Amino acid sequence: ARFGYFGGGSPTTTTTTSSVERIDYANDASSAVVRGQLSLARMAGGAVGTALYGYFGGGATMPGTAVVSRVDRFDYSNDTGTATATGPLSSARYVLAGTGNSSFGYFGGGKNGTPTFSTVDRIDYSNDAATAVAKGPLTAVRSYLGATGNSSFGYFGGGANPGVTGVSFTNRIDYSNDTATTVAKGPLSSARYLVAGNSSSSFGYFGGGKAAPAVASTVDRLDYSNDTTTAVAKGPLSQARRNISSINNSFYGYFGGGYVPGGSSTIDRIDYSNDTATAAAKGPLSTTKWNLGGFNHMSF
Repeated sequence: ARFGYFGGGSPTTTTTTSSVERIDYANDASSAVVRGQLSLARMAGGAVGTALYGYFGGGATMPGTAVVSRVDRFDYSNDTGTATATGPLSSARYVLAGTGNSSFGYFGGGKNGTPTFSTVDRIDYSNDAATAVAKGPLTAVRSYLGATGNSSFGYFGGGANPGVTGVSFTNRIDYSNDTATTVAKGPLSSARYLVAGNSSSSFGYFGGGKAAPAVASTVDRLDYSNDTTTAVAKGPLSQARRNISSINNSFYGYFGGGYVPGGSSTIDRIDYSNDTATAAAKGPLSTTKWNLGGFNHMSF
């Protein structure tokens, strides 16, 4: 994977954007470059990527309002173009999270006004015009969660219950048996929501978020080979923030944007080979944004 993308988001507390920004992994000290755009400006959707396309699902067209079920497909080979609206989610929701493998993308949790969801929707990359299919749910309803995974399993970590109280638990979905209810696995090191997740081949990382009343810089590492144990706090982000998004390649994980007073354009890079060090601030986003969706070329 050469590039990673951050799409949509909120540049202010009252607006959303459709812009998609690209970071070049080979030159990650440079500022992200605005390329194409989503088909609809929105924030707080879930996102997942394949080797060819990025998918941005759900979201709200204004902060907390006008929630949609739309799924956009962004073509990496034509990344100056506008994303194509494909088959929608089974229900409209935002503040959800996405992960997947080479065949399917999974969008879990989220909310739409009062209702909070445990739903996990699956989109089939080979037939992405069809409506996403609800598969095995999360063990409990929650929103503001993060997600990551490998070729066999997806993990949904942290988030908030309907009372907007942070939770620490992690649910694992088995891609080979995705109709079953997800399984509770080892929790995060602390309860928090508004987190983001990324992954190396061996570990999943959940960074940032809010552990009421404080905003966190914590990055927790989940060991895929021993996923019943509590995640271990590793090197923190360079700046505590919530409402962040994340992408990764084989060597590094990137946490982009996020909310602090006035917003943040920071992109922090964690080095998987040295994950106890504080994340390094790299080339920033083109402007301050939070509630983005992150996707990148993935081939398992």
